[in-house]
Amino acid sequence: MLKDKVIIITGASSGIGRATALALAKLGAKLGLAARNYAALSAVADQARQLGAQAIAVPTDVTQKDQVADLVSEVLATFGRIDGLVNCAGVGVIRPIEQLTEEDIDRTYAVNTKGVILVSQAVGAAMLKTGGGRIVTPVGTMGRYVMRGSVAYSASKWGAVGALKAMATEWQRSGIGISLLYLGGVNSPFWDAIEMKVQRDKMLSVEDAAQAIVSALQAPAGSVLNELVLQPDSHQFI
Repeated sequence: MLKDKVIIITGASSGIGRATALALAKLGAKLGLAARNYAALSAVADQARQLGAQAIAVPTDVTQKDQVADLVSEVLATFGRIDGLVNCAGVGVIRPIEQLTEEDIDRTYAVNTKGVILVSQAVGAAMLKTGGGRIVTPVGTMGRYVMRGSVAYSASKWGAVGALKAMATEWQRSGIGISLLYLGGVNSPFWDAIEMKVQRDKMLSVEDAAQAIVSALQAPAGSVLNELVLQPDSHQFI
């Protein structure tokens, strides 16, 4: 179903974005891969090509509108259309409110909220010209719940959720389907810089997350997977 579909993945150089790129490559999708780390991004594009997919690597800072525009332009110039977008670019700050800095707040909002808006806006405009597509965003469970230390992070994710739901109302009946994936703890590089004791071996794998994203992209024509909560079995309904 996804063979030859043109899909942009932000944050594709590592973690969930990388796993999603490789999963889609195996299905024959055409990939526009975006991230700030060009060396790591190029390596993922090479792996996708080895799996038989067509893939381009476009260095992109999702907080910069001109770079987002260049990403969309390059994908259109290469493949002619855009059928899907996966918003995986994100940063994490889990810190007690007393230790939270203004820089933490600004950076988290810029990537997790503003970045999602800018990329979805630009890709959505391209999709409207070709009959629609899918926008899938793994916002994580902090886009639905909160926990200690998540003031900036949860605010940024709730902001992204609100923005994407508003886009869905504007693009109703346009052929653009928006999916929000509330994934529980995922054992990804997200946790490398988090000073918090967690059981990473009990978390979802990046491959689990990627499969959920693929499922959202594969929703039958005329339907959309609006929202999905996927948790490790040790955290059911939490």
